Amino acid sequence: MQFDDERRRGDTEASRPERNDELHIRGKRAMQLRYGENPHQEAALYLDPSVDRPCVARAEQLAGKDLSYNNIADADAAFECVAEFAEPAVVIVKHTNPCGVAMYRGVYRGIASIQSQLLEAYRKALACDPVSAFGGIVAVNRPLDASLAEELTKIFLEVIIAPKIEDDALAVLEKKPNLRLLVTGGMPDPSAQEMTVRTVAGGFLAQTRDNVVLSQTLKTATKREPTAEEIEDMKFACTVCKHVKSNAIVYAKGGATLGVGAGQMSRVISTKIAAMKAAEANLPLKGSVMASDAFFPFPDCVEAAHEVGATAIIQPGGSKNDQASIDAADAHNIAMVFTGMRHFRH
Repeated sequence: MQFDDERRRGDTEASRPERNDELHIRGKRAMQLRYGENPHQEAALYLDPSVDRPCVARAEQLAGKDLSYNNIADADAAFECVAEFAEPAVVIVKHTNPCGVAMYRGVYRGIASIQSQLLEAYRKALACDPVSAFGGIVAVNRPLDASLAEELTKIFLEVIIAPKIEDDALAVLEKKPNLRLLVTGGMPDPSAQEMTVRTVAGGFLAQTRDNVVLSQTLKTATKREPTAEEIEDMKFACTVCKHVKSNAIVYAKGGATLGVGAGQMSRVISTKIAAMKAAEANLPLKGSVMASDAFFPFPDCVEAAHEVGATAIIQPGGSKNDQASIDAADAHNIAMVFTGMRHFRH
């Protein structure tokens, strides 16, 4: 089964680093920070004058303590992830990794208002890993109202970021004097082409953003084709997985994450961690889907998915050992689809 590709791309000289012999980085200091990632490091926030889209760097702070270096990094990770979803969605981040994500899906269709859908999405996102969510960052992609604000005050959070915070919600959240509240005025286009830059000792690494929007770029590799519900869950899980540090594994069902395994040197260890987190949260993985940010060099991840009851897997494919994973999936009646696109995140 082959689906059509619906990617959106931009192509400008400024967004293509391979076309430029010189890289000029300009920034105006917007905020001196108390310190960097650790107290012995100095830090500041600089604004890129060429960027005017809604983002954390240009957000307005309505309340709370001064932002720290880590607050800004984590809020950026949360906001860029939640911007991927057209549906009402909530992302909870800890140490730049999503620890809980949920979006509006058919399971919420009995809920009338967007605000109620957002509240239910938050509850499902929190259920994924309530322990890690403590002291985390919450990002939403719709205006935040009082009902969600009341729920958010029940847990210690560092930052809440939204396109808008309603006045009644602000009155609720301001009762937490240390809670940082950021509003961006809108949501960015996740498919926009931009260049990202990071430093290495003695230089810079520049690349275009991982901005490809996964829509229908899926090819079934197994005998069993995925159901329509599995396809929707795989798209969701793959989108979340793109924002998880490599090696990344995400289990999801019903438009919500159930377990996230991040930042491991071994992919199968990420798989085991994701399942462990789901078990700790009392979230059964039977009937769930698994997403991986890169291909499987061995069938061990497929076997691990089968052991916890996952019924479908989405991964890039492309390993010389793909057939071993396909055979393992067929042996367990697991539907597996290939995207043809890796999403490493370092």
